[in-house]
Amino acid sequence: MNKLWIVTLETFLRQVKSWSFVLLILGPFLMFGISIGAGYLGASGSASSDEIAVISAQAQLRKSFITSDKDDVNKSITDKQTAIKKMNNDKLAGYLELKVSAGKISGHYTGTSSLATGTKSRINSYLMQAQQQLNLANAQLTASQIKSLQQQPTLKETVHKKTGTANIAKKISFWITVIMVYMILNTYTSITAQEIASEKGTKIMEIIFSSTTAFKYFLGKILGVLLVILAQVMVYLVGGWGAYIFAQNSSLTKPFMSQYHSMITSVLKNLLSINLVYLLLGVVIYTILAAFSGALVAKSEDAPKAAQPVIMLNLAAFFVTFPFQNNLDSMVVKVLSYIPFFSSYFMPLRIINNNASALDIVLSIVILTLSIFLLAGYIGKIYQGLMLQTDDSGFWKRFKRGLSYNK
Repeated sequence: MNKLWIVTLETFLRQVKSWSFVLLILGPFLMFGISIGAGYLGASGSASSDEIAVISAQAQLRKSFITSDKDDVNKSITDKQTAIKKMNNDKLAGYLELKVSAGKISGHYTGTSSLATGTKSRINSYLMQAQQQLNLANAQLTASQIKSLQQQPTLKETVHKKTGTANIAKKISFWITVIMVYMILNTYTSITAQEIASEKGTKIMEIIFSSTTAFKYFLGKILGVLLVILAQVMVYLVGGWGAYIFAQNSSLTKPFMSQYHSMITSVLKNLLSINLVYLLLGVVIYTILAAFSGALVAKSEDAPKAAQPVIMLNLAAFFVTFPFQNNLDSMVVKVLSYIPFFSSYFMPLRIINNNASALDIVLSIVILTLSIFLLAGYIGKIYQGLMLQTDDSGFWKRFKRGLSYNK
């Protein structure tokens, strides 16, 4: 048993000490930090250049516009010359001239680019309201006539917000889940296949198999990779929680977090659930298959090619989920949610959409776990025969010969 844990610990330490693992761990956090930093710099740097100035000979007209649209206006600029100077120095998006002539209010915007759709809509809305007020004043109507003209139609809208938010959260959860499963499976199948394949044809394997069984060595390799995966998941959980707390308190992201709090909570609930078990079990069974694939290559130089069959299987499972994300009652979805190598994609899809009972989930996990033990046990028995084949006799011959070696 000591030799098993020696192989496990050696595999684990070699992987976590590598620069590729460090970059793999730090990558998402670096991207998050860069995105937040760039967003902050972009927001602070472009705040003034996105503003407009309002110029008008009628002070009351200018004041009422600023009151109606405080966010877009630089209130410190009051004359056209200053506005032009600021605009030429890229510190102002443009300026709006307002005037009243012959009972008509008009606005003329001059800027470095076209008005944003939202800003243009607010300007038009203000001009219409101001013109309506001017028309009423010029018409000299009685109070009752003015009241009659101010009657507005009403529109009532009933929105089942919780249901709509839940549906959006399900879609987001689906995409995050399948992409996360796909990326992690691809990463560790490649790592495992190359780890095994790099040892092919080396004399060290004969020495190792003379001091311990091939099964223990194989199992130690798998457990070592599994520990690496668990370490990565734990770092992501802790780091993700820290990022979530930061986003809730940061002035840059706090409004977004508050607005979409219920949806974000639903997404996190879908991710931090039994779906994590499917992620881990899926990685384990793909890792075992990747080890088998790595052991089948002819020599260590073929290590980069070792993971290709497993990556293609993972790619197929990944793309097969797309047509069924809105058709969960399909028999294909139900069947594939129990089949190993596919259940890590399809059962989380059913769980996210509340389409699987507790019995379905338990049965799927039992099948997947049993498949892992059977596959690991069988490959462990033939592992020595696979690893000690060094002749370049062709893939299928090595495959048949490896399967025939069983002791």
